Amino acid sequence: MGSSWRWHLSRTMRLAMRWCRGPQRGGGCGGNRPWISGRCFEVFVCLVILLTTSVVVIIYLFVLPTILSTYPLYMIVWHLCYGHWLLVMVVFHYYKATTTAAGSPPKEKTQIPAVSICKKCITPKPPRTHHCSICNQCVLKMDHHCPWLNNCVGHFNHRYFLSFCLYTTLGCVYCSISSKDMFLDAYNTIERYYQTPPPTEPYVESTAHKSIIFLWVLTSSVSVALGALSLWHMILISRGETSVERHINHKETRRLRDIGKVFKNPYHHGTMNNWKLLLGVEKRSHWFTRVLLPSSHPPNGDGILWEFSFSRRDPMAI
Repeated sequence: MGSSWRWHLSRTMRLAMRWCRGPQRGGGCGGNRPWISGRCFEVFVCLVILLTTSVVVIIYLFVLPTILSTYPLYMIVWHLCYGHWLLVMVVFHYYKATTTAAGSPPKEKTQIPAVSICKKCITPKPPRTHHCSICNQCVLKMDHHCPWLNNCVGHFNHRYFLSFCLYTTLGCVYCSISSKDMFLDAYNTIERYYQTPPPTEPYVESTAHKSIIFLWVLTSSVSVALGALSLWHMILISRGETSVERHINHKETRRLRDIGKVFKNPYHHGTMNNWKLLLGVEKRSHWFTRVLLPSSHPPNGDGILWEFSFSRRDPMAI
């Protein structure tokens, strides 16, 4: 048993280090970033993988046996199907978010639409493109640089990032609810032992109690924190904005208001259309095949040319 655990841990660490290296294809982060910042962010990726692995191990060792021995058959089937579906979706989207390059403008001197010149790259900057100081290059439709991915979130991996956040939140909520009764039992058992005066019966603080408490505290905390982050990004997507554009549009709205004009976001095509564009939903069946199942389909467009929701003569953000 001991050698088996060491072998699985070794495989997990090797996988973590492979993911930590970031995108391997061109056009994303990783090529020009400082060595120190790159190594620092690799720690965050390893932490995500190790914490996720610990949650899965605790579920299999302590929570699942309780479900199999106490729940009716239909509930067992539901837990097995729903839990493993969430696990597959979380692992798939995290892997794709970390290994898919966010995208950057072509280096060749081609005729591409540009709204400004990047002061650091000294190259034309297409609409919605912004410079990442960590990656040291421009990123197409840049949202932000995510340390938990060791990668920029941009045009080509924005969907993977959002899906990872949403499915991880759902998974943590599921684990927290499923282990609530076991957490209360473990907490009450430990509390009785440490009360004054302590009970006369002997007590052995088992690994199961510690593991269940760790599981519930971790998943409940992540549910709240990541749920709030997911909600914020859902609001931005509904408005047709990225995190960077949110700040730019806010400043532009105030500037135009002072001179009696109204700012309109040229990339806001309506809430539902914004979601369809991000998720790549082109027909009704795609809500199942591209949203509820793992899918590697590319995003709409190339991240350089963008369709405006109104005339380009109106005020717009760059």
